[in-house]
Amino acid sequence: MSRLISIILSCFSLSSATALSTAAILSTATLTEPIITVTTQGFATLSTQTMLNHQPFFQAVGNGRHCGSCHQENQGWTVTPTALQARFRESQGLDPIFRLVDGANSPHQRVNTLAQRQLAYSMLLNYGVIRIAKPMPLAADFSLVKVDDPYGYANEKDLSVFRRPLPSTNVAFLSTVMWDGRETQHTKKYGNCPLDVQSRPCYASLTTSLLHQAHSAIQGHSEFHLGLNSMNLQRIVRFEMQHFSAQEYDGEAGKLSVNGAFGGVKALSTLRTYFGMNDFFAGDYRTKAKFNPQVFTLYQAWLPRSTSHTVNAKQAAIARGEVLFNHRPIVITGVTGFNDQRQQRRIVATCSSCHSAPNIGNTTVPHFMNIGTADGELRHLDQPLYTFKHNQTGQIVRTTDAGLALLTGKWQDIGKFKVPILRGLAARAPYFHHGQAANLQAVIDFYNRRFQIHFSAQEKADLIAFLGAL
Repeated sequence: MSRLISIILSCFSLSSATALSTAAILSTATLTEPIITVTTQGFATLSTQTMLNHQPFFQAVGNGRHCGSCHQENQGWTVTPTALQARFRESQGLDPIFRLVDGANSPHQRVNTLAQRQLAYSMLLNYGVIRIAKPMPLAADFSLVKVDDPYGYANEKDLSVFRRPLPSTNVAFLSTVMWDGRETQHTKKYGNCPLDVQSRPCYASLTTSLLHQAHSAIQGHSEFHLGLNSMNLQRIVRFEMQHFSAQEYDGEAGKLSVNGAFGGVKALSTLRTYFGMNDFFAGDYRTKAKFNPQVFTLYQAWLPRSTSHTVNAKQAAIARGEVLFNHRPIVITGVTGFNDQRQQRRIVATCSSCHSAPNIGNTTVPHFMNIGTADGELRHLDQPLYTFKHNQTGQIVRTTDAGLALLTGKWQDIGKFKVPILRGLAARAPYFHHGQAANLQAVIDFYNRRFQIHFSAQEKADLIAFLGAL
């Protein structure tokens, strides 16, 4: 990189109303000098691909949608309720994101009038979630015994689960594609093979999974059943792989890459990961080193003992929050995908035990965990609630989303979701797979209650400062 050009943008969104032919051959220019764009909230994206409206990522097909309909830069490369509500008002609920296929609470909602559309798209408007239709898996070891759907639609053949669109940036760091990993492709001949459990499959390359995901999204979300040709799918994936995003500055802390700190998108774009890097369960696959809980090292220079520079109060809080994230002991119990992996009912861990990818915060091996976000007792009345029964034991569980189990049919996978990337977190509220945590305070409060951590008010504030600086 010879030079970085910073462009301050308060709102960045590209779209096109031109339909894209499957036979079209579209040019995607690669920049010789990467560009950094920064929103007024301090969220930055570094790109080595031009963001032109003839890029297939931004080209409308099928029902008028394109990838950018649900992945907008000024919203952390996803969508947020505030921005969605503005789009609804401006378009009277006719913007392409408001489509019955998955934008509505059910595909049978009435949308003839503005008032009807307001009701039909309420989950999308309130939580920034889309409806994913999943049937009960064949040969599952559990049965569906009751459905409580406030929209009167969900059934055994079409369970409605509502999930946040994941960011389409930083995808080069992914080990798992989609919340439930349904687009993560397996392979029997070669690939990345987990070391922790022998029965787990090996995984194909990330590019293979992303190509499959792009094809599925074009056919499903955009209802363009012919799909795009291979060349245009590859261009979409290349566009995604060459974008990196992070918080660049904070209103109180200032620029996040000064005085020896390594926050911001430029440093992020230089990171490299590999399958099995710093894995909590098996250690590092390449170096054979044990898991290192000091996952984030962005703001060590802002600690009192580490710097000769003067740091302000917010910078000091961010640095303290990073230490808490890496080292504050948390007693983990009852988390399937975590405790059972170690065959330990009680594990003393840290935030970084699950968010283990160095300075990124996801996992470098596909791991799925049930931390309780979809538990029935936490259900909001506007969410469908499902009651499942284990076929052998008769055990009952109530959940708003069975997660991974809707793919595998396994009882122990109910409520499991992947561990998401944490960079650029501040720009994309609300949080968790269902968007029920309105802000970072709500995220911290959930973990504090779930694991009885007893964070002090200062610790909560420091963690929020740190997470907001990622």
